[in-house]
Amino acid sequence: IYVVKDDDEAMKLANDSHYGLGGAVFSQDIERAKRMASRIETGMVYINWLTDTAPELPFGGVKRSGFGRELSDLGIKEFVNQKLVVVHK
Repeated sequence: IYVVKDDDEAMKLANDSHYGLGGAVFSQDIERAKRMASRIETGMVYINWLTDTAPELPFGGVKRSGFGRELSDLGIKEFVNQKLVVVHK
């Protein structure tokens, strides 16, 4: 547990990592927690809950925690090569 002076210091501490799989924000102020969650550099953020997974939720991280997502409909897209084809008439 770290004691910080404000949200900016908390975000600096949270994002000072080579990894970014998941994170959690615990707060009674849900709007503040949402703002903090949007600033955390991870693939998943849970508010008032531990980092978790379920088959219907995308799973994956950023930075050195991996590329792309697994599970859910986002996961299947990782196995597909999408291609743009343009035909000029």
